Amino acid sequence: MIALLNDVADADQAYEDFSVWGFRKDPWWWQHQVAVIRIARNVEIGLRFDLDGLRIKGGWSYPDPGQVPLFRTAVAAQGSGPELVRAIEALGAQGYEITGDTMKRMPRGHDAGHPRADLLRYRSVSASRPLGGDCAQHTSALVDAVLRAAQELEPLLSWLAGHVTVPGSRRRPA
Repeated sequence: MIALLNDVADADQAYEDFSVWGFRKDPWWWQHQVAVIRIARNVEIGLRFDLDGLRIKGGWSYPDPGQVPLFRTAVAAQGSGPELVRAIEALGAQGYEITGDTMKRMPRGHDAGHPRADLLRYRSVSASRPLGGDCAQHTSALVDAVLRAAQELEPLLSWLAGHVTVPGSRRRPA
């Protein structure tokens, strides 16, 4: 996993801030290798390798308390809200599963009839899919597959980095 992440970082320096999660007593950690590539605060690309193969996930999770209101303001806005919808719809069309922590009810201050009411209920959002192919061996094809998937996730990750992080904490240009 570390060699894969080093090769991905060598190919694109935007992905050089990564870490591999260590083992714990829980057997799940012995059956899965997990790594993250940090894009901005709480905006990450995750890789998970197990017997089912390699899975990639990109999104925003474990938000700071101030990030959720920033997210909802950007979703509700006429300019940035439709941009997020387009990014999510494009990922869905490419086979990504869109998930996140959602509220059962609409958040205070937002109308249930809002055109993006479903997105306003999110407290985190991510897109994930298996990479497929032979992921058992570290090859240049695997590095290319990770880079392609990272590029597919780029519109979502850029939107999140630009709208849910505090100004000045963004690491990547739009």
